[in-house]
Amino acid sequence: MIPSSTTDITRAIEAILMIADEPIAPKQLAGIIGCSNDDIEIAAASLIQSYADDQRGFVLQRVAGGFRFQSHPDLAPVVERFVLDGQASRLSAAALETMAIIAYKQPISRNQISSIRGVNAEGVVRTLEARGYVEEIARDPGPGRAALYGTTPQFLERLGLNSVDELPPLGQFVPDADVVEALETTLLVNPDPVAAIDADGEASALDVAMANAAADEYAEDTAEHTDAADPDPAGDEFASDDAE
Repeated sequence: MIPSSTTDITRAIEAILMIADEPIAPKQLAGIIGCSNDDIEIAAASLIQSYADDQRGFVLQRVAGGFRFQSHPDLAPVVERFVLDGQASRLSAAALETMAIIAYKQPISRNQISSIRGVNAEGVVRTLEARGYVEEIARDPGPGRAALYGTTPQFLERLGLNSVDELPPLGQFVPDADVVEALETTLLVNPDPVAAIDADGEASALDVAMANAAADEYAEDTAEHTDAADPDPAGDEFASDDAE
């Protein structure tokens, strides 16, 4: 059947997407239905508006370069309960952290991932590969030609994104300057007892104890160096008297 109106095209799009298990690109839809890409875009926009006006529980979403049906964002809590009900296999915190690193830093090697996380990431990367969220996308031109990893279309599908460019910017997760300064102050070990006093003129017992210990150690080191440089000051004094 060759569609003769926008209604025919919209019905055909709905029928195809209803049974598709992955997003279908506009070009592919146009080839299947027998119309132009512009006709697909117009029909898709019409469907999107129609579903919004009718307040349906699903939407037509552009994801990973194609169109698919997915649940309405407002119903995420209900869908989450349905999906997670009785589900035992979930990604660990380490896997989520590794996947985030790959998503934002791709293409990236396993060694680079391990350096960022501070632990070996080979096992976690293999898990993500098995789940279909990351894959080898290139080879490092340097020595050893290490495998470089990136995210897959399935990763975009699960997050409901059209491309990785839609990932939230990292800037919104960076702490403010005052928070960073407070962390640096908390972690700083200052050997100066005066500097250990806070802005209110008070010092904690731990600050004072650490400062005093550092000062005592410095005094002992100074005394040792002085003794080494002048092992017998009294003998020098007698020597000068004899010279006179």
